[in-house]
Amino acid sequence: MAPEHPDQDQPILIAYDGSDQAKAAIALAGRTLRTPRSAVVVSVFEPLGAIPFWGVPVARVPSIFVEEAEDAAKKVSEEGAELARKAGFEATSAVVQGSPIWEKIVQAARSEGAGIIVIGSHGRSGVRYAAMGSVATAVAHHATVPVLIARAEDGDPDSRAT
Repeated sequence: MAPEHPDQDQPILIAYDGSDQAKAAIALAGRTLRTPRSAVVVSVFEPLGAIPFWGVPVARVPSIFVEEAEDAAKKVSEEGAELARKAGFEATSAVVQGSPIWEKIVQAARSEGAGIIVIGSHGRSGVRYAAMGSVATAVAHHATVPVLIARAEDGDPDSRAT
């Protein structure tokens, strides 16, 4: 017999970059999703993004830069997992290397068997959106599971006027 809500038995994938928006996403998920529930907090890193003026066409990134970027991502991911545990989730941390970031998040959700993806949005619009894009928008567009998107003000239930 299948469970009545199979997605509630699947883990949550939380995309976490250490930003206020990502912290708000964890807080919102803790208030709105059933806990306790397992969660995987994923931080995606791009070694080339950590090196100023290093172009994508370069074939090889020095291993020291990759190691430093991975170590930083591990710290960020563990910080997010700790916040998720405080929010009531049975959280673990994970790190993924690559780009585009949205694609790595969607792939991680698929490989973890996640029932929902939780992500913060930086709220870019206009020229900034056109120039930088939106990871949250791309995740929502490409994911095969529901996506919960939070803004920084979603982390504090008292911050919004009613």
